[in-house]
Amino acid sequence: VLALMIFRSELRCSSVTGKVLMGRDMHGILAEKVVLSSYFSGSTLGKLTTHHAHGEGASPALGGGTLVVPWDQESGSCVHALDKKTGAERWKSDRNEITTWATPVIVEVAGRAQVVLSGTTRIRGYDLETGRVVWECGGMSRNVIATPVAADGIIYCGCSYDSKAMIAIKLEGAAGDITKGDHVLWTTNQRTPYVPSPVLCGGRLYFLSHYQGILSCLTGKTGERAAGPARLPGIEAVYSSLVAAAGRIYITDRSGLTLVVKQDTLEEVARNQLDDRFSASAAMVGGDLLLRGEKALYCLREGAAE
Repeated sequence: VLALMIFRSELRCSSVTGKVLMGRDMHGILAEKVVLSSYFSGSTLGKLTTHHAHGEGASPALGGGTLVVPWDQESGSCVHALDKKTGAERWKSDRNEITTWATPVIVEVAGRAQVVLSGTTRIRGYDLETGRVVWECGGMSRNVIATPVAADGIIYCGCSYDSKAMIAIKLEGAAGDITKGDHVLWTTNQRTPYVPSPVLCGGRLYFLSHYQGILSCLTGKTGERAAGPARLPGIEAVYSSLVAAAGRIYITDRSGLTLVVKQDTLEEVARNQLDDRFSASAAMVGGDLLLRGEKALYCLREGAAE
């Protein structure tokens, strides 16, 4: 039994990006020209001006004391690395990219932290300390939105706009242009994701076709089909990324329907409908499932009183 708690608030704000939390510091992009506020202290760490066609969509990423802010836009694309406490710039790297909305992922490779950022021209791995491009790989489409996921030394990058791709890259030893090298473990152009990011769990990679209700499940290391593809009845346009817990995958569409399926078979376990519209991804905190709609913030908790 899941109890539902609703928190009413003004959620129709200019911020569509996610926030990053570490200890008592939470950072995020608040509006098109104000970024990187430290919420608990109320201070603004810096300001940037955007030239996006649709505004921001990528979230910052935090690695140690460094806050990484992607800034791909119609002109002047770059990635910023800032001190998370002061906002001082540690490095900035210009990017030969147009607008993308993928959030960077920070991974450890051979004892050093790397920032992996997907893009139309290249997927790139940056050294977190220096900003140096360690490796790069082609193969993405325009309008890259899905955030890469990584585990066991492999990162998975997907797109589906004017072309489709899911690319699995072995990180250790990757250097220079690896587009046609052995570090690309496998690729597919079948039912790849556009808006919602994939989820990686138990060695399996789960993703939706474009932003539609068709769920694929591949073995991460090989790219072989592990289950599905499965059509998800009732699921319409999905902007929220997939989340996984307790042997299940949770998919929330824009109409307020959340479908719960088994990880091993993709069979439906439950479906729940809320009277709201959703674009933000669900968050899991302990046993709570948090959903941010246009009207309210919802907390679903097993066994709790309403």
